[in-house]
Amino acid sequence: MRVYEIDRLRNVALIGHGHSGKTSIAEAMLFAAGVTDRLGSVQDGNTVSDSDEEETSRKISISLSLLPCEWSEHKINLLDTPGYADFGGDVSAALRVADAAILVVDAGAGVEVQTERYNTMAAERGLPRLLAVTKLDKEHTDFARSLAEVKDALKCNPVPLAVPIGSPPSLQGVVDLVRSVAYTASGGKESEGPIPEEMSSAVAEHRERLVEAAAEADDELMEKYLEDENLSPQEVARGLRAATLAGKVLPTIPLSSLNMVGIRCLLDAITADLPSPEDLGAVKGVRPGSDSEEERPPDPKAPLSALVFKTTADPYAGRLTYFRVYSGAIHSDAAAYNSSRQERERIGPLMCPVGKNHEGVPALSAGDMGLVAKLHATFTGDTLCDEANPVALPSIDLPTSVFSVALSAKTRADEDKVGAAMARLVEEDPTIHFSMNPDTKESILAGLGDLHLEVVASRLRRKYGVEVETGAPKIPYRETIRGQARVQGRFRRQTGGRGQFGDVWVRVEPLPRGQGFEFANAVRGGAVPRNFVPAVEKGVREAMEKGVLAGYPITDLRAILDDGSSHPVDSSDLAFKIAGSMALQKAAEEAGALLLEPVVHAEVVVPSDQMGDVIGALNSKRAQILGMEPKGNLQAVSAQVPLAEMASYGSELRSMTGGRGTYTMQFSHYQEVPPHLTQSIIDAAKQEKEQESAGR
Repeated sequence: MRVYEIDRLRNVALIGHGHSGKTSIAEAMLFAAGVTDRLGSVQDGNTVSDSDEEETSRKISISLSLLPCEWSEHKINLLDTPGYADFGGDVSAALRVADAAILVVDAGAGVEVQTERYNTMAAERGLPRLLAVTKLDKEHTDFARSLAEVKDALKCNPVPLAVPIGSPPSLQGVVDLVRSVAYTASGGKESEGPIPEEMSSAVAEHRERLVEAAAEADDELMEKYLEDENLSPQEVARGLRAATLAGKVLPTIPLSSLNMVGIRCLLDAITADLPSPEDLGAVKGVRPGSDSEEERPPDPKAPLSALVFKTTADPYAGRLTYFRVYSGAIHSDAAAYNSSRQERERIGPLMCPVGKNHEGVPALSAGDMGLVAKLHATFTGDTLCDEANPVALPSIDLPTSVFSVALSAKTRADEDKVGAAMARLVEEDPTIHFSMNPDTKESILAGLGDLHLEVVASRLRRKYGVEVETGAPKIPYRETIRGQARVQGRFRRQTGGRGQFGDVWVRVEPLPRGQGFEFANAVRGGAVPRNFVPAVEKGVREAMEKGVLAGYPITDLRAILDDGSSHPVDSSDLAFKIAGSMALQKAAEEAGALLLEPVVHAEVVVPSDQMGDVIGALNSKRAQILGMEPKGNLQAVSAQVPLAEMASYGSELRSMTGGRGTYTMQFSHYQEVPPHLTQSIIDAAKQEKEQESAGR
């Protein structure tokens, strides 16, 4: 693939709901452009972009694919994105490095949830968009109806660039309204010809709307249009491009990817109506180590700046790093500086995907995309730049992981492999989080949804040979005390020789929530020798870890050692540690032990008409509603909710709102468990301990 000038580059993301036809469009574009010699199919599992084993078996896109192709003396870097919300991190990455987007709508299904969401994301980033209405070869589909649905749901102005020839399911081709020619599909190819006579009046009507939309974007063209002068195809194209870049219109193309209908018009629209990197101007970043803003123009001669948007692990090539160059140029066998991690990187051979293969390129300059293998310290979201002129570009705004499972190896042999395998998967997908919960001693895997984590577990097995089990994470309850108590802890053992003796008096009192633990020594007169005091504290701390109600750690407590006695021969650290532990257990029981549960601060964002249902559901989960505020076209509800009530909230919210609701949550504080729930939690904890003991 040859090197193109920056004004001949197009970086475009395909976005839309799952199963809307994005991958099929990408496959058809590659075939039309001559990148592939046969048209792959999602159902057959032989498309270029869905090449991962998980994707072919599930017949869905799971990760972002870079698919360059050449058309009409332009290079199009096509970014095929997943449609499921569970893999939304890759959509965020694609929209971060794309200059425009193609919004894909299934003519049969209409405007679906993720279509709305990703369109909003693209609009917030100021990305010009095209609309592709797909699957018009299916029965009961209608192009005009789809346009009306898009206009109503997305509050935009869809303007057809082409209209279908024939009625579904007998779609024969399209009429290009810009060039006033017909393209009919046969044998997997589109051929140019005259407009069918029976369509002349309908075509004239649609073209008039197109010309009007183009004229409205340019004062000179509008003046000419109002004077009843005909606009040339070049003038229409100029006005249409201006309207598209300004977001005033949504140029729309009818498609049947499987029959190659409309694909040529789509490729023409990308090159004619969408921006080049040059059109978008300089990017802004900051100088590392300071807050000073730095600008990088889209100029191959400027200092290098590039953003990494994807990292994968190839079984043969090792780690592959995908990046977008914003300024300057990056050369094979050269050096670059990772300003995000303050690391120098040696750049090996640069590559560009060509179908399912990688083709070597000597350099990639401003505006282009490519990949390099075996960078040792560079990951998704990092900036590569010129060390003499460093800059850190804004990273990728990734969605927050809110769905969690407890992950455990099925066999002891796999336990040692889990950590290393998960580290590799986290490198590839930074929306995955893997950590150890210190309270429950569980390995916690967090992601964007149940399907997301199901895929992670499957990849552990398929790619790394690690068999794992997943389950609901344990709730990290804690215990505390209501009042004060003073008790004696006395340990004495005589075995014929030297015995063991430790005697302490410990006073306990509650601390404010979140204060943890304090230990104080108030012994006077040496009743407990000073060298044994640390042992007493150690015993108290060990007893606190075991709890007294359900085996959960005790917190928010102050323990004061204020008296005791010792034996000149039999006293030891061990004896005083045991005495301290005994004292704490008795004192906690006498002071009135109680259970605490973790509470999270949740923000739920939903359409306004679903607020009532969402608030009602939160109230049923013992939530405390803190407030509501508008968030764009949506409403955000803030609430504090017990973590135990949020275990399945992701799927509940998705079902309740038809997938339109999202939420985030973070730990807030601990609060007392209501009395009517306390005993059931204690009983469950005891039963679990009995099962563990029986299994040993």
